[in-house]
Amino acid sequence: MNCPLILGSRSPRRAELLSQVGLSYSVRAADIDETPRDQEFPADYVMRMAREKAAALTAPESSAVLTADTSVVIDNAILGKPADDADAAAMLRRLSGRCHQVMSAVALRYRGVESHSCVVTEVQFASLEENEIAAYVAAGEGRDKAGSYAIQGQAAAFVEAIRGSYSGVVGLPLHETITLLRNAGVLACLPPCNPPCDKMSL
Repeated sequence: MNCPLILGSRSPRRAELLSQVGLSYSVRAADIDETPRDQEFPADYVMRMAREKAAALTAPESSAVLTADTSVVIDNAILGKPADDADAAAMLRRLSGRCHQVMSAVALRYRGVESHSCVVTEVQFASLEENEIAAYVAAGEGRDKAGSYAIQGQAAAFVEAIRGSYSGVVGLPLHETITLLRNAGVLACLPPCNPPCDKMSL
């Protein structure tokens, strides 16, 4: 039974996470409108995004398509990728000294059947000084990240506590992803992985 795994994401973080657990896969990006709907709840938004990405990718029925979406949420507001450095600094000020949520949804389509999961992780930020915010923004690490920070990078120093899935904050909750793949029968038919596991072809 042939079931190559397709990761429907351009995110190098998600690719690295799949490689970390030894999965063999190829990469294809899904281009969709990611604008939140009026009064859409954040959890509904991330799940809709993951599912719409999976639906947007055409693939043989024998292939497994895996997609994901991650949003930073505070005061029930979605913090997406910053528009510019000023926006990034404003996001970090809003997160400073407070607890926020990171919502990561995963969708899997295999042989005409879709399964999905959503994980919510609580992240407590330390109080940030203006010079810390300015230096981090200038370094550019958070420019393409939801909430304007990367927990796996320099922003790890901002995090006082985390409750939930660390890999979910990075961009792909691994436990839930592996569970989806196992329950769908995908893990059993993936070819063995020899490093490097990822095949980064868009």
